[in-house]
Amino acid sequence: MLFKKLLHYTIREGALRLIDHNGQVEVIGDGTPPCCTLRLVRPQRMARLLKSPVLGITEGYMDGDWMIEDGDVRTFLDLAARNYHYLETHPLTKLADALLRRGRRLKQFNPKPRARKNVAHHYDLSSELYDLFLDSDRQYSCAYFLDPRDDIETAQTQKKRHIAAKLLLDRPGLKIMDIGSGWGGLGISLTKAADCTVKGVTLSIEQHKLSNERIRREGLESKIRFDLQDYREEQDRYDRIVSVGMFEHVGKANYREFFRKTHDLLADDGVFLLHTIGRLNEPGPINPFIRKYIFPGADVPTLSELTPIIEESGLLITDIEILRLHYAETLRLWFEAFQANREKVKALYDERFCRMWEMYLVGCEMGFRHQHLVVYQIQLAKQIDTVPLTRDYMFEWERAAGDAQKPQSKDQAAAE
Repeated sequence: MLFKKLLHYTIREGALRLIDHNGQVEVIGDGTPPCCTLRLVRPQRMARLLKSPVLGITEGYMDGDWMIEDGDVRTFLDLAARNYHYLETHPLTKLADALLRRGRRLKQFNPKPRARKNVAHHYDLSSELYDLFLDSDRQYSCAYFLDPRDDIETAQTQKKRHIAAKLLLDRPGLKIMDIGSGWGGLGISLTKAADCTVKGVTLSIEQHKLSNERIRREGLESKIRFDLQDYREEQDRYDRIVSVGMFEHVGKANYREFFRKTHDLLADDGVFLLHTIGRLNEPGPINPFIRKYIFPGADVPTLSELTPIIEESGLLITDIEILRLHYAETLRLWFEAFQANREKVKALYDERFCRMWEMYLVGCEMGFRHQHLVVYQIQLAKQIDTVPLTRDYMFEWERAAGDAQKPQSKDQAAAE
């Protein structure tokens, strides 16, 4: 049986107890933790592994072809991620990756209609869904943990503060552009933190709607606006540009276009802060499950892919910070909240959707724990003397902001 052979090839560290459709039990691996049990329910459908081992395994879980009995999806994906480097050497995986690389350029063709469609696939899901697992400000990107015990509200507040510090909001009247503005939380927090105006752009209809509802409720119409707009359509210039969690949707084939455009949008003495998922190892295609079911058209860069293109654009790299494990902790908290509200999610969608999102949230967490995924925060400018000589200004801003505004709990924010 192909599924069993693939597990034997892949699982070498840890223990997987496999129960086949005849009830026969077999232990795969070296017997050390982590350990879990899988029961094969519909073995005939696992032939999909021939097309792509990763898609075959994940789709098999989504469709109920195999079940987890001892342990849970987090235990299994922890085990799988620790052994993923073995799976990558399997001939089937190599063939699937070669086909994926061959078609990647076509898939990354990113005209404005396709960009809107890709965004809608994920971000225009039920608004209620995101309330069930995100923080009260709907920050849907890597949080920033000063303490591993931070809750999601605290860590997301710290993330916004950290980004604001790097934007160097040092004078009144700054014009800021937020590319990929989400549900508006970052832009709103910037207008409250400094004397500035913000324009946010998003391709998500649902995000655009809620963002503008928020600024009307808070009476911020004179300080901030959110447009349903592709960043490539913008013609104005800005003192500060920020982009958080949007660059992953640009695609490798379109990096030059992105940095040339942001160069043109940035004032001569401006600062641009880019926050994106990245890889620490060699360049490669994104996980096929994520591309097919979660983020169509997405990809993540290495620094070796980014820095030559940034240099060509005329932008200067003034600071790079690599956030390690911060996203793993963020995803862990999201998954815990998702599981706590799983029945509500199931009522919105169905069991298959719940299983798909379990694979998404936990699979991404394990990617950050075991497979060299990180978050890059790259600060860019046009002039070498735009930012101060040392990082002290960042720390001073964060200390002052922390003293002025303590993070709220979700209940407190909802009450307001």
